[in-house]
Amino acid sequence: MTPEVSVIIPAYNRCAMLLEAIASVLAQSAPAFELIVIDDGSTDGTSENERLRRMSETIRIERIDHRGPAAARNRGVALARAPLIAFLDSDDLWSPTKLERQLAFMRDNPGCAISQTSEIWIRNGRRVNPAHRHRKRAGDIFIDSLRTCLIGMSSVMIRAELFRSSGGFDEHMTAAEDYDLWLRILIDHEAGLLDEPLVTRRGGHPDQTSATTPALDRFRVLALAKLLADNRLSPARRTSVVEVLAEKCRIYARGLRRRGRIDEARLYEWIADQARGWDTRAAPEIGCAVESMRSMLRVDAIHASRNCT
Repeated sequence: MTPEVSVIIPAYNRCAMLLEAIASVLAQSAPAFELIVIDDGSTDGTSENERLRRMSETIRIERIDHRGPAAARNRGVALARAPLIAFLDSDDLWSPTKLERQLAFMRDNPGCAISQTSEIWIRNGRRVNPAHRHRKRAGDIFIDSLRTCLIGMSSVMIRAELFRSSGGFDEHMTAAEDYDLWLRILIDHEAGLLDEPLVTRRGGHPDQTSATTPALDRFRVLALAKLLADNRLSPARRTSVVEVLAEKCRIYARGLRRRGRIDEARLYEWIADQARGWDTRAAPEIGCAVESMRSMLRVDAIHASRNCT
């Protein structure tokens, strides 16, 4: 029988937390799901774990070369059979009724292509209250999402057709790939919200992207520049994107100058200056800016990998 929802968990060197995440899915009250785990080239023995091996009879586990969470999630969707997709990060947990309640929400709202639930935030083992800017809301949240990613990866449920038609996660982005995808989707779609805390979001551990990836705004700037090349933006939305892009570019450029990276600072200052003319049209310079930033990120990634060896 075709499942109602495909649950996808990407995992990299988090065997213990992964097992807990899987257990929270297998404990779901809704039976009509398939679980796909993508081991993103873990080196901590994840693929050899005996408990995980025993689970392979009931869930699908595939190991790929390490390419990052975007590629792992995309691979999971490529294997998915259901019309709905739900993602769960390997360090997060679901309440037992998460799928049941959200599937009911999607059935009751057939025009809703993407929805999420509320979350409980845990940091370093203690519950914390998210800042006001992280408060989830329903409807047209595109402009509000420009400064802060307002869709939680482990709480989202999306129609598979929409995910695939959007192009999925940008596999060249090693961070903020969720921010990038949700913004592209939110151009045309409102977000549904099931305002129940059905996800436990666990933070504070040292291997989180926010802890291991410096200057995350580099990736957000790239995502914003990509948006300006999209002709679907209304004039008001284009103006908002330009404003946030210029703001983030100038902040990041100041940091680059403090670290003596002058040539890179000049690129982001140039983008901030040029962006003033991009609020009315998708100018050819946007493509140049996107490629320059992609090239710079590739160089940074090479340097980072060398420093780790």
